[in-house]
Amino acid sequence: MQIAIPLFDRFTALDAIGPYEVLSRLPGARVDFVAFEPGVVRTDTRMLAIDIEMSLGDVPRPDVLVVPGGHGTRTVMHDERMLDWVRGVHEHSRYTTSVCTGALVLHAAGVLDGLEATTHWLYTDYLDKPVGRRVVEQGKVITAAGVSAGIDMALRLAERIAGAEVAQAIQLAIEYDPEPPFDSGSPRKAPERVLDIVRGADAAENAQART
Repeated sequence: MQIAIPLFDRFTALDAIGPYEVLSRLPGARVDFVAFEPGVVRTDTRMLAIDIEMSLGDVPRPDVLVVPGGHGTRTVMHDERMLDWVRGVHEHSRYTTSVCTGALVLHAAGVLDGLEATTHWLYTDYLDKPVGRRVVEQGKVITAAGVSAGIDMALRLAERIAGAEVAQAIQLAIEYDPEPPFDSGSPRKAPERVLDIVRGADAAENAQART
């Protein structure tokens, strides 16, 4: 089984690496990172770079597609090279998935037409039928909310592909048993001041990207 994770300038690291850690442990699975062209792609913090060996054209029909998010999606969602590739992959995929604002790319490609979906809480207005759940399953299309939700999505996908015992074994192997020190991981729970900090940082990042 081939799993493709497209990377692009200013993607969010955990959006891609979280699902990779889960899905790469599936029996018989191969996870390929792909980009517009082979070469180095940097995350949205600019602190991490990944050297990609394969282009989109090298992986035309993967079994599973995982589109990560990040500030770079605001550009990629308007790039027909990516959108055409996503449409072609989705036509033949067993599962088409996204993490965080990767859902904006699926939406722009028409994959989410008529479907409920989720994304990062700051960007739900971009979706036609947003749902405030951590993982939303609509047939073969599965979307995850922000960043860390990609691990949850990947475990659900692992269950679909290989069964509950395998998925649970993977969860145990990566010791995914979160006990966060704060109960502020959702906009429904976080204090208003914390919400303001996140909104301000996101607005600043978007403004910088436009310059």
